[in-house]
Amino acid sequence: MRARSAVLAAGSLALALSLCAPAHAATGTFTYRYRDLSGDLRIGGFVNPESGECVNLSELRATGGSAHTPRNDTDSTVTVFTDFDCRGDYYTLRPDGGRASERLLLKSAVFS
Repeated sequence: MRARSAVLAAGSLALALSLCAPAHAATGTFTYRYRDLSGDLRIGGFVNPESGECVNLSELRATGGSAHTPRNDTDSTVTVFTDFDCRGDYYTLRPDGGRASERLLLKSAVFS
């Protein structure tokens, strides 16, 4: 009976600890191109972005423009959106090198 109680207690502890684990992050980099307020071409990006959270491309709030030419060098699929807060039309880029041309415009993204 004691062994059974110990096994149940250990199982409960393991379950509790797994529920408290930090959110998974995609491993790698995600980059994109955009124009700053002066019109100069810049490169922005994320390193090890959190999975499952919408990420706005903050540089674009000031410029009012969109980013383009995304490249996904993370280990997760990324879905990019044409508007902030993961709204609007979307396109999915595969992990490990998925990319698109300058015709694909984006303002936010979410990693799986």
